[in-house]
Amino acid sequence: MLFIRKCKLLNACTDRFVSEIFLIRSVHKTHSFNKFLTTENVNPNLKCIDYAIRGLLFERARNIEKELLEGASKPFKNVLHLNIGDPQSLGQPPITFLRQVLTLVTHPVLLDNKIFPEDAKIRAREILAKCPGHSAGSYSDACGMEIIRRQIAKYIEDRDKIPSHWKWCYIGHGASDVAKKFFNILKVDKDGLKPGILNPSPGYPFYLATIAELGMKRIDYLLDEDQNWNININELQRTLNESRNTCNPRVIVVINPGNPTSHVMSRNSIEEIVKFAHKENLIIMADEVYQHNIFKPDCNFVSFKKVMNDLGEPYSNVELVSLMSISKGYYAESGIKGGFGEVLNMDPEVTPMFVKSISAMLCPSVLAQAAVYASVNPPKPNEPSYEQFLHETGSILGALKTSASIAEESFNSLEGVSCNRIEGSIFGFPQITIPKRAIEAANKMGVSPDEFYALELLSETGICVVPGSGFKQPPGKYFIRLTLVPKPDELHKIMERFGKFHHKFLRNFSYHSTI
Repeated sequence: MLFIRKCKLLNACTDRFVSEIFLIRSVHKTHSFNKFLTTENVNPNLKCIDYAIRGLLFERARNIEKELLEGASKPFKNVLHLNIGDPQSLGQPPITFLRQVLTLVTHPVLLDNKIFPEDAKIRAREILAKCPGHSAGSYSDACGMEIIRRQIAKYIEDRDKIPSHWKWCYIGHGASDVAKKFFNILKVDKDGLKPGILNPSPGYPFYLATIAELGMKRIDYLLDEDQNWNININELQRTLNESRNTCNPRVIVVINPGNPTSHVMSRNSIEEIVKFAHKENLIIMADEVYQHNIFKPDCNFVSFKKVMNDLGEPYSNVELVSLMSISKGYYAESGIKGGFGEVLNMDPEVTPMFVKSISAMLCPSVLAQAAVYASVNPPKPNEPSYEQFLHETGSILGALKTSASIAEESFNSLEGVSCNRIEGSIFGFPQITIPKRAIEAANKMGVSPDEFYALELLSETGICVVPGSGFKQPPGKYFIRLTLVPKPDELHKIMERFGKFHHKFLRNFSYHSTI
């Protein structure tokens, strides 16, 4: 039975479920006697941070897991964390070659062990030879080891068939670390106006949180759902023009393939954005971390750098930060936190300042750098690990492609649910038509309708998703985002559970219901 049915549309406010939601929201609120640091004198920007992926739904899911461990009776045996893009936590296996290189770098005595292939040993020796003391426990250069930055540049050259210089490449604690460090150097007011960041809506919550933390102005530009989430340049222009009265726009963030939208941008769409950025004197931050996750045969990943170069001057001179990560794609090493960015066309006088700001953090993890090195320097056709590497990556991408098709078809078969083509990344982002009675119930609870739907889904099925409001979904529409990483047969069962819940939800909140 739905929770809301138990408490007659929340009139019985003593229900444990409602009480717990309010407890979650008030957690850590304690008396501040004799405390110097309080909510009154903390950095005010921190109060503006909202990260929905680990928000109310995540906390409720953790509490349910504790209840299950304590023997509580639920209509499910475990919580399915489909709220986060963490493939290995959901069973995606690591790539053997990358793990072998990491093992050898961490414990070099194994370099003489015949169980490890020679190509993995070669990569490990190359890294260790450039580590002070030949140990991965030593510091590296602040921007990353030169040998690894050179290999990153070669990876980009091989991908785009155009030159890349290793000094343009910066390694960080994940791609988000590079993005945040770059945002930090833009943090300057002009004529009393804060720097503005054009951010896609819906878009990735990391950017929402970072812009808020740094005290910058977020400018939401709407992606066009009817055009499979591509950018409408006229809408973008209108948004930019309106923002100039309240901020100084400096950057446009683009995510390709999309998160949460799972669309893959066409070359034409990328060209429009490059020309727009040039006309409006904007820096482009291209989040391209899902570039290996392409599912539709008529879609291809094309980098912003490649398009800029093909357009030629003056567009090839646009300032660009492109991001890549080992947390996504078939590597999916989210916990290792390795990523990099290529920064193009930066003012030569600004570059030393950027490097100096990075240097304050000493260096990114050398083990993360080693993982990056293995990812951009995979086995070659004539090397012993090549066949296994091809099999593992092909198997992972094949399963994701199948899962994307299962989710897309399942969502679109349900009444009141529609889902655009899942072309890339690892998410489904269906729109949910929520009945008026459910919206009224959500208002009584003090949550958004999509959050209410997601809470009910979690309580009934154990499926934890992210409500679309956490991504700044289009106004008047409701979405959820869920990860498609479970194996196809498992995802098929999950979608069956989702479908049964959805039918029950519609039935119970229709005006013909007796609740």
